Amino acid sequence: MLLTSLVIIVVFIVLPAIYLHRPEFVKISVPEVKASDSDHYQQGQFHNVEATPVLTGGGNIAKLMLDFALHGNPRRRPRQALPTAHTSLLALPADRDVVIWLGHSSFYVQLAGKRLLVDPVLNQNAAPVPFGNRAFRGTNPFSPADMPNIDYLLMTHDHWDHLDYATLIALRPKVKQVICGLGVGQYFRAWGFDSRHVHEADWFSELNLGDGINISVLPARHFSGRLFKKNHTLWVSFALETATRRLYFSGDSGYGAHFKKIGELHGGFDFVALDSGQYDERWSHVHMRPEEAAQAATDLRARALLPGHIGKFALAQHDWNDPFIRIEKASKRHDWRLLTPLIGQPLWLDDSETTVERWWEKVPR
Repeated sequence: MLLTSLVIIVVFIVLPAIYLHRPEFVKISVPEVKASDSDHYQQGQFHNVEATPVLTGGGNIAKLMLDFALHGNPRRRPRQALPTAHTSLLALPADRDVVIWLGHSSFYVQLAGKRLLVDPVLNQNAAPVPFGNRAFRGTNPFSPADMPNIDYLLMTHDHWDHLDYATLIALRPKVKQVICGLGVGQYFRAWGFDSRHVHEADWFSELNLGDGINISVLPARHFSGRLFKKNHTLWVSFALETATRRLYFSGDSGYGAHFKKIGELHGGFDFVALDSGQYDERWSHVHMRPEEAAQAATDLRARALLPGHIGKFALAQHDWNDPFIRIEKASKRHDWRLLTPLIGQPLWLDDSETTVERWWEKVPR
């Protein structure tokens, strides 16, 4: 009996306590969040502009996990490796503006001669444990070693499928500047990034770093937190603007009035990448359905939409290809161009006639 009790203590108390001291689990210090001037920071937490319960209908995380375990959808993941384009990022002409989708919500961008990364997750999983949330087969064609030196790394929020410790540690020698929401800089400083090069900003902040790119930190409708503490860091979206182009990356976001406001504020966008997957009625306020993403692109006055938060990880119960099918159908009711590239396929921003095939239709269901 004593031995059994000791085993239980070790397995359920000691080992988890040791595991939680790994560097991925940064302890967020609320006083370090410089939010005294932020009108959406009250009582130690950030808040959305619109009322945004994470879960609807009285659900809870434990109930969701049980549902996933007992009623999993076998078509949440593709049966075979997804096709990708193996583009050499190091060989891209530096004077051409391009966006390359790296899967899920990760993007490589060249703009005005600068190289940027948005929410890079170049890892086989995106979860607190190494066996959780595995990437679809074939969707990880790039490693940190494939990345050139990065002028700006943009981080929308601190969830595991956006802020990946292994990826960032490997990229650290290549990253010149980090731009993120209030409080998120604590992760980068804890992981050895030079604090002088980590820029935290509130919604509706503009950073003009004197190199021809204006970076605006803008609202999203979401939440934050990697383990137990919630909403102690700020979730954001980004607009990138040069003399000739305007781009927008939503990060994770539910549909809301902020899209129309951002579109009006910036006069529209040549290209937008929007949260379009991992949706469920139980968390409908914090992720968009494809039809909502289509409307958000119109609200933003977009000329082209690339659907994101799809194609690499299964965080909801819908079929893996459902977002592609639905956004393609929804796009017919709007005036912008739909862009659905392969992971790794360059989208040259000076080519307004770029077309992409419905590659997901060729993957066995």
